[in-house]
Amino acid sequence: MPSTRMTAHVHGHVQGVGFRWWTRSRALELGLTGYAKNLADGRVEVVAEGDETNVEKLLELLQEQPSSARRPGSVEHVQAQYGEPKGAEGFEER
Repeated sequence: MPSTRMTAHVHGHVQGVGFRWWTRSRALELGLTGYAKNLADGRVEVVAEGDETNVEKLLELLQEQPSSARRPGSVEHVQAQYGEPKGAEGFEER
């Protein structure tokens, strides 16, 4: 399977609610690498690398409305863009 890198900006009430921890857990379950980090404007930036199918699955989980996977917080929308993987290792909260 081809590999990809997704950079997603998650808008909504996603800081201070366990959203980065939840994202990291889902990414690790899917075998992805990258990070989830709070941005100064209240968004969370999620960078995920790995198999295209699993990256898309993570995006679906981030966008799911309403959250049935016990995702913390409240997501208004997710803006995603794709590029070439850069060889990230592990998945961390920043």
